[in-house]
Amino acid sequence: MENSIVILVVEDEPMIQSVVQEALEEGGFKVEVAASGEQAQQLLEDPQRFRAVLTDVNLGRDRLDGWDVGRIVREIDPGFPVVYMTGDSAAEWASRGVPNSLLITKPFAPSQVVAAITQLLNNPAPGAPQGA
Repeated sequence: MENSIVILVVEDEPMIQSVVQEALEEGGFKVEVAASGEQAQQLLEDPQRFRAVLTDVNLGRDRLDGWDVGRIVREIDPGFPVVYMTGDSAAEWASRGVPNSLLITKPFAPSQVVAAITQLLNNPAPGAPQGA
């Protein structure tokens, strides 16, 4: 499992963290979880550890949200795969999400998470480095 692709999951609800982590691990990925945008920002200080970010949009009031996490990771790497999860903010994706990202609306099937990550990893954004 040393060469596994590591996905950073940013989610503040433990039950959703668990479902997403289990789905990704069953899909063959390794998962690291951040419970807040601030924790994700700290983890992204070493961005080479991760191949994609899956983030909830609403991560608590007066805190970094998922839109912020997407922008932070894209400042580090303009082609970095970003998948957003939301139950109520889907309409904001066009204006607040980063280009070439995906959005999954809650409730979702766990397989949708794996499919979204796989899609972005297999079809990198224009200008993104190939392979890793």
